[in-house]
Order: sequence, then C-alpha cells, then structure tokens
Amino acid sequence: MQRWLLISLLVGALSACATVDGIGQDISAGSRTVQSWF
Repeated sequence: MQRWLLISLLVGALSACATVDGIGQDISAGSRTVQSWF
C-alpha cells in the first residue's frame, strides 16, 4: 500500500506543472484524497 501511494505521488508530481505552486497543489490534493480514505 505504501509503495503504491509513493509511486502515485511521484507520478502525480512529475506530471504536474513544473512550478512549485503546481507541485504544492498536487501534494495538497493527494493529502486530501488520503484523508478522505480515513
């Protein structure tokens, strides 16, 4: 599970906008997704 989450976050970050703001938004979206699981 942790490996899948790490891979998906890395892929999401790499496919995002190359700006810091874009990466920050992706991380925030990922954390909201994980939070909704719990």
